[in-house]
Amino acid sequence: MPAPLHGLRVLDFSELLPGPFLTGCLAELGATVLKVERPPAGDPVRRMSPGVFGAVNRGKDSVLIDLKQPEGRAQAQALADDFDVLIESFRPGVMARLGLDYSGLAARNPKLIYVSLSGYGQNGPYAAVPGHDLNYLSVAGLKAISSGSAGVPVADLCGSVYGLAGVLAALLQRATTGRGQHLDVALAECALHWMNPRLGRFAGAGAEDLEAQRRMALARPGYGAFACRDGRSISIGALEDHFWARLADSLMLAPFDTDDHARMAQRVPQTEAINALIATRCAEEESEPLLQRLLAADIPAAPVVSPAELAQFPQFVVRGAMMPTVLGPLARFPVRLQGMEDLAEAPALGGKAEKQA
Repeated sequence: MPAPLHGLRVLDFSELLPGPFLTGCLAELGATVLKVERPPAGDPVRRMSPGVFGAVNRGKDSVLIDLKQPEGRAQAQALADDFDVLIESFRPGVMARLGLDYSGLAARNPKLIYVSLSGYGQNGPYAAVPGHDLNYLSVAGLKAISSGSAGVPVADLCGSVYGLAGVLAALLQRATTGRGQHLDVALAECALHWMNPRLGRFAGAGAEDLEAQRRMALARPGYGAFACRDGRSISIGALEDHFWARLADSLMLAPFDTDDHARMAQRVPQTEAINALIATRCAEEESEPLLQRLLAADIPAAPVVSPAELAQFPQFVVRGAMMPTVLGPLARFPVRLQGMEDLAEAPALGGKAEKQA
């Protein structure tokens, strides 16, 4: 059986991470992706982080085109005539200056789905402002109510997945209308959409000032990662009252194991003291016996798995969530559809992807 997107042709002008991650997802779903790179060195990530490049560009082909030259622009225009989807991640206005804007290409190829992936969108006072993940999270409100860093570029990757959803929806619309469209995907707005559950919670509780909102977002008694005696950590998520009762019993969390702390609203003012006591109890025990005891009590708990251990985590092993590649183990696309295959490695500059050994 062919892959879900078998036969779909994607022309990829994007660089760095968000666009290539999006087109990488399309490739994992079976699309043919041609990566357009600028000479002489191609996508800057080839030099900045070859590992990242290899991870997000597997299964694509590459072509070198100098878009600053008339013949290069003509070549790119001709290519776009024969593709279903075009992805670009330049600053707003760049593709228009190159003669590769949506209106011009759609006049030649009305079925083209054209995705512009940018930090703030194609218009507005921030449209031309450079940015990175931190900046997008900042304007979307996530940074104001969060503590620390997620360790992964949240806005970049969530924007990629929204772009993927938009492409798939546009393909469905095209099947009805026969026409493509221009998708303006702003990474900041994708992160902003993730704020809706928090905004609803704040509004429902009447929390209007930032400190009150931070308390609501971050005050989570019985929730966190806690280090054990052997140096390993386990995560505990005893938010619901019934889970809390089991945790308090399992870890002997007196004086917080009484009816005075049975409800979340009663525990929240004591968050710091409760989590400090949990940390003390965990530090007294070895991680694996403690984890097994919590799991036996049906408490939400899990080991804190390091990147080097992911391929051996039993849940992922059983489900085949990771695959061997020339870069080492990488995660498969998390939704498996019939016909999907593991991707080859990333393409050589201006060449085809090489099959894995």
